[in-house]
Amino acid sequence: MRIGMPLSYSGGFKETVAVLRDYEKARLDIVFVPEACSFDAISQLGFIAAHTERLEIASVLQIYTRTPTLTAMTAAGLDYVSDSRFTLGIGASGPQVIEGFHGQPYTAPLARTREIVEICRSVWRQEKVVHSGRHYPIPLPPDQGTGLGRPLKLISHPVRERVPIVSAAIGPQNVALAAEIAEGWMPMFFHPEKADEASGPALAEGSALRDPALGPLDVVVSPPLAIGESTDDLIALAQPQLALYIGGMGARGHNFSYDLARRYGYGYEAEAATIQDLYLSGRKDEAAAAVPADLLRATSLIGPASYVAERIAAFRAARVTTLQVRPLAHGTAQRLADIEALKAMPPEPVLRTRVTSWPLPEEVGARVRGRRLFSSRCRPTRHAPGGTTRQAALSRQVQPKRQPVGESDPERCRA
Repeated sequence: MRIGMPLSYSGGFKETVAVLRDYEKARLDIVFVPEACSFDAISQLGFIAAHTERLEIASVLQIYTRTPTLTAMTAAGLDYVSDSRFTLGIGASGPQVIEGFHGQPYTAPLARTREIVEICRSVWRQEKVVHSGRHYPIPLPPDQGTGLGRPLKLISHPVRERVPIVSAAIGPQNVALAAEIAEGWMPMFFHPEKADEASGPALAEGSALRDPALGPLDVVVSPPLAIGESTDDLIALAQPQLALYIGGMGARGHNFSYDLARRYGYGYEAEAATIQDLYLSGRKDEAAAAVPADLLRATSLIGPASYVAERIAAFRAARVTTLQVRPLAHGTAQRLADIEALKAMPPEPVLRTRVTSWPLPEEVGARVRGRRLFSSRCRPTRHAPGGTTRQAALSRQVQPKRQPVGESDPERCRA
């Protein structure tokens, strides 16, 4: 199980990256840089790549803010400068950010995600990009532009023909799509004991259509972390974030995290409604206090080392493969110690609570056999021969063909 963390730079970005080198020495595996209404993630990831050696880097980019080909070019560039350490994390975000900050209509997130993934993989294979999708027709049809567009390809040589893609997804259809087409899935406040009920059918449905070349699904969850005998004050620090997601992330009637807590298997219907009412009325402290204690405990790694080990076992039994932890301890030294303790825990601690896997019920299998989920009007994705999992790709990565500075003949795009 990989151990990662999201980048937080409340104390200053450069200062945080300097400390990140200490986390790398503590054997942190991967760092995620999200993108909301802050600085862009790409410039930060490039800076991190230049100041680390082993640490994997990952984005969480909004799918509406870049063209698919620019997303592919950016991912290939970050993979190049980091020596194959980059993972492309993508997500649909929500209408408040996409329409309110970027001025783009929040439409068709599923179809757009599928098309973006298909286009990215075509670019990384250095194919001429020809895509007949509903949302991203490439080249642009003559009746939508000048008519002068022609198929082009990436002239730089990607280090890998397939950069790993992790899709952030909450709703059942989006989860199924992630399980079908992405190397990884990033859920929200993951509850191991209720994972089957919340996401099992969707994961099974998508997995039934999954290309074996993608390898096993990398499940990336984000629990708060604090290890110690006295952590009551620290677990309270995790309440505001859950209250934000359940109560304030999105508008009333259009909040995916609220739906997860209330509808998609978690069963906190009354509690979620209370949290949302309090949060949207400006009573944020009361909303945080209303977060159910059992939900907070189940979705976190907070407590004595023995208890944290049991919770890790529960996450592992729910097929979690990457823990993107959020250290809560006071001070960098203790946070580093918690990461080191996490890495030192036995790989298979005793599990007291049974967590089941994702079966594929016969009725689900009957619905999905012979078809793709949420298909766009695109040609089927052609996977590169010898497709590999992320781990295998890193161990047998294609050696980068270094391109001399200044070698950028536009005619090579058309070759």
